[in-house]
Amino acid sequence: MLHRHPFLSLLTLLYLGFVGLVTLTPAGSQPDYQRLAARVLARLQRYPDLDPLTSRLSVERVEFLANIGLFVPLGMFVLLLVGTRLWLVALAAGIVLTSMIEGIQRQVPGRVSDPRDVAANSIGMFAGIVLAMVLTWPAAVRRRRQRARHG
Repeated sequence: MLHRHPFLSLLTLLYLGFVGLVTLTPAGSQPDYQRLAARVLARLQRYPDLDPLTSRLSVERVEFLANIGLFVPLGMFVLLLVGTRLWLVALAAGIVLTSMIEGIQRQVPGRVSDPRDVAANSIGMFAGIVLAMVLTWPAAVRRRRQRARHG
């Protein structure tokens, strides 16, 4: 699998490194994401047209959505590596990974382990898997048709 897709494998490993950097480094050596989220929300609340959206957002919700977004690419990469037939394996791998991250975070100074992060990351993983399946579906249909014609 990894030898058949060397670029995708490298990209996946690099993204895993990024996820590790964001989730496992001590809190003191990272940007203050909560303060950043609060500033972005405050800026967005200046625009009355966005009120239906911003009135429902809080720092906690933005953080939850960011956790979802962090795992969408990973879901896509893993599905592309293992194939659509093994989508459940890709999802299980993501859930195991995020559970391991949350377990390790208990040992990292200034980090807080939160079961909601496991839920958000798993949702992101699932969304990435679905997105990759939707994006690769036309090519899969074309391959099946070609096999049927030549087979």
